[in-house]
Amino acid sequence: MTGLGANGREADGVFGGRASRRSTALKAAGLVLGGALVLGAAAVSWAYWHLNHNIKSVDIDSALGDDRPLSGRTTPVPSASASALPTGSLNILVLGSDSRTGEENRKLGGGSSTGARSDTAMVVHIDAGRTGATVVSIPRDTLVTRPSCPLPSGGSTEVAYSTMFNSAYALGGPVCAVKTVESLTDVRMDHYIEIDFSGFAKLVDALGGVTVTTDEDIDDEDSHLTLEAGTHHLDGTQALALARTRHGVGDGSDLGRIGLQQQLVTALLDQISATDLLTDPARLYRVADAVTGSLTTDTGLDSLGELTELGRSLQGLSSDTVRTVTMPVVPAPSDRNRVVAQEPEAGELWESLR
Repeated sequence: MTGLGANGREADGVFGGRASRRSTALKAAGLVLGGALVLGAAAVSWAYWHLNHNIKSVDIDSALGDDRPLSGRTTPVPSASASALPTGSLNILVLGSDSRTGEENRKLGGGSSTGARSDTAMVVHIDAGRTGATVVSIPRDTLVTRPSCPLPSGGSTEVAYSTMFNSAYALGGPVCAVKTVESLTDVRMDHYIEIDFSGFAKLVDALGGVTVTTDEDIDDEDSHLTLEAGTHHLDGTQALALARTRHGVGDGSDLGRIGLQQQLVTALLDQISATDLLTDPARLYRVADAVTGSLTTDTGLDSLGELTELGRSLQGLSSDTVRTVTMPVVPAPSDRNRVVAQEPEAGELWESLR
């Protein structure tokens, strides 16, 4: 028998109606949640696809073949955990290119002509255990013997003597840059990483800027940077201008610019350490997009997974455990505006990285 409520309506009708509405609401909430999860998964998948396809790569190993220095990479003892991060030593050639490709690069100083040069060249040696590193800057004004390099269009370049170091990249791209560095140092480059003007500026902005201290006033018409001596927090465009400043510091040579670039490396490491990217997904994505969008690597680092694994393996690095040095050089006898490797000091430095 059906009972009556206080207002005379049937009790099960009230409860049944409420239950029905509650069921409908739960179904609606479930649909909304399910839709949100689907959209979230789609967004994550798109973001991964986008970042992965940002990366450009060059098959340097195939291009150079076996005519290279032996790899000094150490092989760590296998771990019981399949997910353990690699801990072996590495040598990575890092180039900053003044690419003229794209409007952003031209606005940032790439100029209106075609082509690109290696504006910055650093050999990054990561110690076994990956808790320490040495960053060696190679002055772009160094006169070197540029070996014969394979060209993407076929054929190869001629050997060139007493030629500018950065001509290797301009002539034969990443492959020739790697081969020239290996010829100069007799050190095998395990990986290659290149970032252009706009990528560097976007990375600095995505990290919230960098803080550097200059010991002297800077006023460089070429890089469009004016700074008083002291501590400054720079945005991406300013940081890039500082990395390119040459005539406004020291004797106007490339060595003064290298000092500023090494300061920026340290400042970036400090900023990355101070920024907890894992708790800020939006910023993490901006940083990843800035890096991958202007990155060229060898085929061993041309996926988001491989870059992420490398980054995670370097979490123990900090500015306190990274040493920055410049390849020892002396003025070139043939041209006082150029330099050559100072021996035996340069050879001893490279020997320590093998």
